[in-house]
Amino acid sequence: MSDLIDDPSPGLNDPEFSVTELSNAIKRVIEGEFGHVRIRGEVGRVSRPRSGHVYLDLKDDKSVINGVIWKGVASRLQIQPEEGMEVVATGRLTTFGGQSRYQIVIEDMKPAGMGALMAMLEKRKAALAAEGLFAPERKKKLPYLPEIIGVVTSPSGAVIRDILHRLRDRFPRKVLIWPVAVQGDRCAAEVANAINGFNALESGGRIPRPDLLIVARGGGSIEDLWGFNEEIVARAAAASTIPLISAVGHETDTTLIDYVSDRRAPTPTAAAEIAVPVRHELLATLEGQGARMAQALSLGVASRGQRLRDLARALPRPEGLLDGPRQRLDRAGERLPAALQTGVSRRRVHLSEVSGPLRPNMLRARLGQASQRLALHGPRLASGLTRAIERKRDALDRRTDRLDIERVEREVKRRRERFRSIEYSLSEAGRRQTMAWRDHLTALARLRDTLGYKATLKRGYAVVRGDGDLVTTAKQAAKAGALEIQFQDARLTVGDGTASKAESQPAQKKPARKPAPKPAPKPKKDSPDQGSLF
Repeated sequence: MSDLIDDPSPGLNDPEFSVTELSNAIKRVIEGEFGHVRIRGEVGRVSRPRSGHVYLDLKDDKSVINGVIWKGVASRLQIQPEEGMEVVATGRLTTFGGQSRYQIVIEDMKPAGMGALMAMLEKRKAALAAEGLFAPERKKKLPYLPEIIGVVTSPSGAVIRDILHRLRDRFPRKVLIWPVAVQGDRCAAEVANAINGFNALESGGRIPRPDLLIVARGGGSIEDLWGFNEEIVARAAAASTIPLISAVGHETDTTLIDYVSDRRAPTPTAAAEIAVPVRHELLATLEGQGARMAQALSLGVASRGQRLRDLARALPRPEGLLDGPRQRLDRAGERLPAALQTGVSRRRVHLSEVSGPLRPNMLRARLGQASQRLALHGPRLASGLTRAIERKRDALDRRTDRLDIERVEREVKRRRERFRSIEYSLSEAGRRQTMAWRDHLTALARLRDTLGYKATLKRGYAVVRGDGDLVTTAKQAAKAGALEIQFQDARLTVGDGTASKAESQPAQKKPARKPAPKPAPKPKKDSPDQGSLF
């Protein structure tokens, strides 16, 4: 009977699980206990594969948990996770049995307070500034009087009414409105699409292309204006070939689109004033300029007429200018017949002298000699021309082989690939070196915190100072006139028979009032200067 009760090998009666059964049991426990949680931590590694899902790490100074954001949720997030950002993630815990690990499926993500938003904004601002998107030389000049103005804003707000009213008062222009959401999750994408859409319009098309763009929105909190701080909006504004005025918020509100736009307006109404001049002032200026021009023309004509009359008085009479040439012409006409007869006689004599040696027999003899030389050199000329042509053709073929276009293209392609390989290697080496330096600095910072005396105070120790100097022995404490004891949260001063509570170090909250300490016992006669520690 005892043999049936005793188990010779303990554990044989325990139930056996398969790997999948145990993994599923762990999954049910974790998902049942942590069905919906909120986690605050720093975003570590962020991966975005082609599937559209986002994989990331949430970490603090001691632990790391994996996280995943499915594609549909990632497209609806108000902010996109970036490495180093402190966030509050909401989701549910689950397990991944294929790799024996657990993770959080994130359904919502927000920055951990205003400080995180501003830090992320400053980081994004520094990155865009490093690319040169804020450079003044990139700013385009606004047209003086645009024919068509494109406005990117909400069609139902007071902003568009203020802009249209101001344009109507100053100088009526044609306005194209692209309706967008000016806050919320859809704001950034719609504003960027509107800017790109206006730039995609062709000149002379069915929908006219604007000469000037205004991106406008009324005032609000930083969360309301956050859509205009997104990188896609800033890059769309920087890439716009149409001059752009940003009028987001009030005068004290500043967003990233203000830095990349060609001109920033403090309010939407001010943007309309910048876009067009005042029509009545322009007409008055034109009338004044026209009057000044007419007066200047009249004075100029009168001045030049008077100058012409003054110069005409110094000129001689036309009849006096023609008297001398007329007399010279008559004298030359009288001498011309005799000069012609003399010239003809002289040329006749010269012709007789030249034509004497040109007898027909001599010409025939010279023609025969030239024919013989031609017959002698004619065959040699043909062979010499043939050899010269062949020599030139061979030289041309050699130069053509050296100028093979395909071979040159292959060489250029090979060197381009080698250049890209070297560029990638240098980039990877720089990134690894930077990561190694960052890890080393982090380790040194943690070592400094570990070796510091303040970390020791948290474990229940205290630092005693006497008359400003560090006290390490009872003898030094006996000689000190007053003692100061530093705890983790405050300092306590003891001396002259009384003890007073020092002001708390953190100084965030006012310490609660405590009852007055009891009077200390009288010191012994052999140490009259030593007070009580209690």
